[in-house]
Amino acid sequence: MQVKIQTSLRMGTFLLLLLLITYEAHADFITKNVELLINPSSEVQRGTNVTLTCQAEISYSQGSHPNYTYIFYKDYIKQLKTFSTSATNQTYFIKDARVGHSSMYKCAVVIDQREHYSSIKNLTVNGLQTPLLTVDKIRLTEGTALTATCSAEGEIGSLTFLFKNGSKELHSEVSHEHRIEHKMSLPGGTGNLSCQYFINLGRTNIFSNNSNLIKVNIQELEIKPVITVRPSTDATEGDNIRFNCTVDMLQQQNSELRIFLVRGPTTLENMIKNEYSMQVKANDSGKYECISQMGAIQKYSTVNITVKELFSVPVLSISAAQVFEGESITVTCQVNSFASERIQSDEIKYSIFRDDALLIREGNYSVTASKETNGKYMCKAEAKSISKKSWSLVFEAKVFVSRPEIRVDGPVIVGKPFRIYCHSENGSLPISYTLKRDHLNLNWTEVSSLHNEASFLATVSTPAEISSYWCEAKNTGPPKKGERLNASVIVPVGKPLLTVLPVPGDIKEGDNVTLICGIPKGSPPISFRFYNSSSSHLHTATVSSNSFAYTLTEVNRQHSGTYYCEAFNQAQETSQSDSITFKVSLAMWKKALIATFSMLLVALLVLFFMMYYKAKQGKREMPAKLSVKPASPKSDEILTLNLINDTHYSADTVRVKDKESVWSERPLESAGSSNAGDVEYTEVVHPQHLDPARILLRKGTDTVYSELQTSQGAPEHLNHQEIQEYVKINLDQLPEPVD
Repeated sequence: MQVKIQTSLRMGTFLLLLLLITYEAHADFITKNVELLINPSSEVQRGTNVTLTCQAEISYSQGSHPNYTYIFYKDYIKQLKTFSTSATNQTYFIKDARVGHSSMYKCAVVIDQREHYSSIKNLTVNGLQTPLLTVDKIRLTEGTALTATCSAEGEIGSLTFLFKNGSKELHSEVSHEHRIEHKMSLPGGTGNLSCQYFINLGRTNIFSNNSNLIKVNIQELEIKPVITVRPSTDATEGDNIRFNCTVDMLQQQNSELRIFLVRGPTTLENMIKNEYSMQVKANDSGKYECISQMGAIQKYSTVNITVKELFSVPVLSISAAQVFEGESITVTCQVNSFASERIQSDEIKYSIFRDDALLIREGNYSVTASKETNGKYMCKAEAKSISKKSWSLVFEAKVFVSRPEIRVDGPVIVGKPFRIYCHSENGSLPISYTLKRDHLNLNWTEVSSLHNEASFLATVSTPAEISSYWCEAKNTGPPKKGERLNASVIVPVGKPLLTVLPVPGDIKEGDNVTLICGIPKGSPPISFRFYNSSSSHLHTATVSSNSFAYTLTEVNRQHSGTYYCEAFNQAQETSQSDSITFKVSLAMWKKALIATFSMLLVALLVLFFMMYYKAKQGKREMPAKLSVKPASPKSDEILTLNLINDTHYSADTVRVKDKESVWSERPLESAGSSNAGDVEYTEVVHPQHLDPARILLRKGTDTVYSELQTSQGAPEHLNHQEIQEYVKINLDQLPEPVD
């Protein structure tokens, strides 16, 4: 535990020291200003000592001892020197300043890795030193090289030196040294050599003065050639002339001497010992040179030669500009002029060639034009060993245009634009094609390539209209008519009509339903598609007729829905019918089964409710009975009226009629009172409209009616319970029977 505490204390002490060191290293410094000073001035003369002083004005915390780094820059980025010091200024010395020191300067003070720059100051040093020229010799022979040295002691920077002979510049070279040497050869005579240099300061070149002038004497080599032409510089084609080039006989003994006869870029002959002879032609006219060369020294002599034509270049001609196959042509060759003082016209011989093969000599060439006579013709004229060729002439016999063929590319669809092509297998170009519809000119075009076809845009509104198109072709010959266009025409399908059999409404489960899709028009083959809005695509068929029937076998309730069909052919235009909706009803046996089941269910319900009602009434009081004793004081004569209380009445009134009553004898209840005249009457009430106001009574053998009248405002519609209560009350009010 103590070890851990000691370790923690040491770590804390270390961190505190590190914090203090960091604080000390990052003490607050404020750099107010950094300035670059140039002494004695920002513009000085060459050779002046210049001082650049970087002065910093800095504020810092009391007790701190900052260290400064000074950096001097030339031309923005070039670091001249870096100083590290605790002083608030630093100096950079330029001793014996030169023009090369002219530039833009600035300085920077670096404190705690932060740089602070001064503004830019320009230093200009004026006055380039005058260069000094020296040569290794001032007398020499032409062709001998001398060495010239140009120096500018003390100058720095990139110096460009120039060597001159008089005002003519001989050589230039760039150097970072203050001197340069150059070997040169000078022409014969006297040379006036000098040098100069300049230094580039940005966009400005500063030139020095010219150096000292040195005269050099160069002894000229006597090797200039003399050119002679024999017999004359004026000649006629076929003449022989001789060239001769000579130099001083003493110099000819030098083995380095070379002599050449040159015409333009062509060296004709090495003329050191021989003369040059040639038979001249008209194109040999021009300048000829004799060039003598020894080492690097060359001498020239020139002469002009004029050569007159013996005869002009022959001209080839064909009798007619346009000749069709089967027509005659004549090829001739002749010259327009000749030197009559040298030759006669019959001395000129002509030859005619086709594709470099000789056709005829001495005369014109006549032939019937055909494919075999086509080719490149040329003729040649010759006299006194001079031969000249004419310009070539390509001849091709014209061919009458053949009967044009007409065709279409791709299917022709009624109402849609399509391309008609016309082409003639034979015929000289250009060929003009005209598209016609019956006798009407629709359009025309010109074809300049035998492999190209004339193309026209057309439309038809009916299939029969396709045969009204035809082409006419024409070149320089008579026109040719083509056949009428024969092509298949596709009629797009019309709007389909969908029919359902049997008709919607009569469709029952188990029926076969036929969907018939028919179109009013359209070119076969026709493709029909059948769709159900719920189950999507049903069937597709392609037929040659304009209708198709698709059968749904033994339909069920799931087949109910909306149906439609589509039709299309090669016109690739799909047409859709109107939708038809039908519903599949239940089968007859299912309907009968449901009806029977429903009736049975109702009967069972009625029976159940009747039994339930009787069971409920049995628990209530017994049915009310009305007993009427007969008028005679017989104890066994009792008249009884039973009102059946389980009968439902729906009429407004209840009426008990005598003709609806059934009377029956009832046996005497007491023993010994048997009397045939004593009978009991029981009235059976049927569920029909009865009048509850009239109640049939029997008093002895008399019939008694009790009238029950409803008072005004009393309810006229009585239910079953109300009728029972009403009869019971009225029965209680009946008078006692009279003896």
